[in-house]
Amino acid sequence: MTFRQCAEAYIADHRAGWRSASHASQWVNTLATYAYPVIGDLPVAAVDVGLVLKILQPIWQVKTETASRLRGRIESVLDWAAALGYRSGENPALWRGRIANLLTSKRKLRQVRHLPALPYGEIGAFMAALRAQEGIAARALELLILTAARRSEVIGATWSEIDLPRGIWTLAAARMKGGRQHRVPLAPPAVAILEWMSAVRLSDFVFPGLRAGRPLDGRAMLDVVRRLGRKDITAHGFRSTFRSWAAEQTNYPREVCEMALAHAARDAVEVAYQRGDLLDKRRKLMEAWAGYCAQVHATDNVIAIRPGC
Repeated sequence: MTFRQCAEAYIADHRAGWRSASHASQWVNTLATYAYPVIGDLPVAAVDVGLVLKILQPIWQVKTETASRLRGRIESVLDWAAALGYRSGENPALWRGRIANLLTSKRKLRQVRHLPALPYGEIGAFMAALRAQEGIAARALELLILTAARRSEVIGATWSEIDLPRGIWTLAAARMKGGRQHRVPLAPPAVAILEWMSAVRLSDFVFPGLRAGRPLDGRAMLDVVRRLGRKDITAHGFRSTFRSWAAEQTNYPREVCEMALAHAARDAVEVAYQRGDLLDKRRKLMEAWAGYCAQVHATDNVIAIRPGC
């Protein structure tokens, strides 16, 4: 059995239990892109630490999250192969005691490489420029900022998730990174965006793409950011902008701010005692954020002067 044959069999065996079709496609795509060119046609019994490193090293520092998930997928395929007798010995893709000794940990890489984010003091000027932009991608980015949602959550939003009269956007567990249902309270400016999109509704997706039945392209919001002259930030970074503002400019408790980002509780005790989703408190927080985004703020690194002064 080659590694490719084992991987395809593993995916076929487990696909039904995965939470979404997107999860399955990520398995297929990452293995096809990075693993198969190196070990796809080799006997699965021949895969060793050196070959696993040959796959991971070129992308470990530049695509750390992808590489980390890929390592876990290779480990799972090799465990499956060992259980069926196609290989023996220790798993060369194990993190602890194997790859951990050869590659820098994700945690340490994160400490030195954060996603570029807009300083919160500049968000008002950015939003004013964004609101002057036309098009679906601009409205999607505006909603992303106002809700502090992830890019995938916004571009995958469907009208069945939106309750405009109550101002709530409900995302099913299968759509969330943490695998738990998440309710997003919509501030009035966010509702206004959705009302406008509803008036020009073209499909079941709130933000439809160019192809029928498909959502907005994943890069569309970043393209808007670039059109506004900001090559130094990313769309995902606006979550960090929101979190920094909430921590430094408000008195809302940490758990309210973290829940607004759909972050999981840090420990089992917190999970046991925090059963609700603090929707009312989060609504006030998001309304305060929307109000802050509507104002242009003076920043430490921008000074208005007259020519010749």
